[in-house]
Amino acid sequence: MIKRIAVRNLLSAALLCICALSSPAQDFRAYSKAAVDSLQQWYTPQTGLYNTTGWWNSANAITALANYSRIAHTKKYRSIFKNTLHAAQTGPKGAPGFINSYYDDEGWWALAWIDAYDLTHDRRYLQTAASIFTNMQSGWDTTACGGGVWWKKPNHGKNAIENELFLDVAASLANRARTPEQRADYLAWAQKEWAWFRASGMINSDHLINDGLNYRDPGHCTNNGGNTWSYNQGVILGALTELNKAAPDPTLPATAEAIALAAIDHLTDANGILHETSPAHTGGDVPQFKGIFSRNLMLLNEAFPNPRYQSFARANAQNLWTNDRDAANHFGFYWAGPFDLADASRQSSALDALNAAAALH
Repeated sequence: MIKRIAVRNLLSAALLCICALSSPAQDFRAYSKAAVDSLQQWYTPQTGLYNTTGWWNSANAITALANYSRIAHTKKYRSIFKNTLHAAQTGPKGAPGFINSYYDDEGWWALAWIDAYDLTHDRRYLQTAASIFTNMQSGWDTTACGGGVWWKKPNHGKNAIENELFLDVAASLANRARTPEQRADYLAWAQKEWAWFRASGMINSDHLINDGLNYRDPGHCTNNGGNTWSYNQGVILGALTELNKAAPDPTLPATAEAIALAAIDHLTDANGILHETSPAHTGGDVPQFKGIFSRNLMLLNEAFPNPRYQSFARANAQNLWTNDRDAANHFGFYWAGPFDLADASRQSSALDALNAAAALH
């Protein structure tokens, strides 16, 4: 009898081991939870923002938190979204209406509130995003480069990121509009932005997006040859996915696929781990970028599944956990390792990557 119990226990243990090995999704969800728990230690209720990082980074942290909530099927963090909607506008570090001097900052917050709306169906978040987009429209200008949104108010910089965000927000609002008139207006903006962006020259011959335009000659703007940051390859994937949902066009997913695969080919190491081609990694900006690529790649994968996207997500999430983590479940800048230091920018960026792997299942 004792032998039979022992054998049964051994078989049960073996089955548990087999199940654990064959269910990596459970691990990735656990990794995401550990990352969220550490990220929220930096959240400051008085400001609605995340300590150790900047204004636009906090918008990305809110986005990552919303995506985690969706994957984990939890309502735990809804009070955080509600608090940030109020405190980040009224607090000492805040901006009323989430409007400031940078159109890209505004775009990040608009996308964060669209994600919060998708999660909660609370229309206050969608209304906030729509209000932000109204302000972003004032940045559209045809006197330099024939169109596009300026980076900084009033008229400074024509770059990829603010225009990708403008496209993403417009298409996302079109897909969530309540009336045909609103939908038509948002879609018109999205299509105008994409027509301009596609012809701007910022997408280079390798199918990667350079940082911006040289507009010294406003009538003949050219690709400035700036760095191909990972986030510039990422936001466009989500934007084209949303635009294709609003107005299906086979050239949109084809373009997104070309950019996604180019990024995987050119911006990863021999093990497929994402990195920036520039050595810059200080401050709050660059450490945020890689997570933005990961989450947008998974948005593309949800609409147009691709085994290469999925392999990328799993490899980067597992490597983060194994090689770029400290004992407190903080994640650093170098996803291939080693861990360097902890802050909310690095942490929320890693959370994006962990969420992307968990979302596959």
